[in-house]
Amino acid sequence: MMRQTPLTNWHREHHGRLVDFAGWEMPVQYTTIVQEHHAVRKQAGLFDISHMGRLYVQGEDATCFLDYVTTIAASSMKPGKIRYALATNGQGGIQDDILIYKREDGFLVVVNASNREKIVSSWQKTAMQFKNVALLDKTLSQGMIALQGPEALSVLAELGCEELSALKYYRFVDSTLQGVGATISRTGYTGEDGFEIIAENDRILSLWKKVLEAGQSRGVVACGLGCRDTLRLEAGMPLYGHELSETIDPLTAGLKFAVSLNKENFLGRDILADIDKQSPKKCRVGLELEGRRIAREETPILDESEAQVGEVTSGTFSPTLEKSIAMGYIPIELSSVGTKLLISFRGKTVTASVVELPFYRRNKKSR
Repeated sequence: MMRQTPLTNWHREHHGRLVDFAGWEMPVQYTTIVQEHHAVRKQAGLFDISHMGRLYVQGEDATCFLDYVTTIAASSMKPGKIRYALATNGQGGIQDDILIYKREDGFLVVVNASNREKIVSSWQKTAMQFKNVALLDKTLSQGMIALQGPEALSVLAELGCEELSALKYYRFVDSTLQGVGATISRTGYTGEDGFEIIAENDRILSLWKKVLEAGQSRGVVACGLGCRDTLRLEAGMPLYGHELSETIDPLTAGLKFAVSLNKENFLGRDILADIDKQSPKKCRVGLELEGRRIAREETPILDESEAQVGEVTSGTFSPTLEKSIAMGYIPIELSSVGTKLLISFRGKTVTASVVELPFYRRNKKSR
């Protein structure tokens, strides 16, 4: 049986098309993916992301533990900060891409729904090597929602959160929203400004309704996972199971910014240091296709001699740019912007050009 979020009944009552996503019953769309996509780019969209794992790491050795199982230096983080990181295996492959919140009493780690049980199992075994580490999984007792888009800050300000205007990107606060205690962060997975709200299960539905009500006059709508995928792809953000896996290392994936090789030790460090020294043989690139045809996952990428040099990991027709776009891995020598390649559709080929990532950049306002 699929797990349900605290908002599942609301989704069903409001005609959300529910699908099985990593064992959770989640809405993929309410109207159309394109309509919801444009709402996020132009106004704001509200997403139920309660399926994401929320793991609290506490104890005297919590910092040392996270320094060992992730690629960043958790020891350098100050309370209120968030860092993007990778959880790695002993071979330097990516177990998951995660967000680490530094709290006064430890850390909150947000992991992908599809990897939560794997991460919990792996980390519990590793924690036994440390004297004092407590790993608490609160995924099933909390809800999490994300308000993304240019109107996000204005909507939350109407609900009494004016102080969020001073909250910098990749920061969070423990605050009160409409009388409900919540953790509010400023990150996102859409390429837009936005906020995530974590609260207990019995309070998250009330917050969901109040955010939608406050945003109604500003065009805010409930959005499903369908447009979340097109939005993140336009923003050039990798998705686990597509661009990321246990057989792909962070350097090849273009995520060196999230790897602290100057740390003395972490899982896979020596292998990653060797890859960095020799330089990766492949890299993740953005591709812009001629025409409107969509290159789906595993579609072959060919060089101009029609020899296969890689394959697509994600592709869509961009609602914002009105172009067919894709990401994939190809040899480093073919990765220069402007390089012409071919996408193979069952024997027929379409020309594609390597382009700079991300495909889409929002106009950032000063914060």
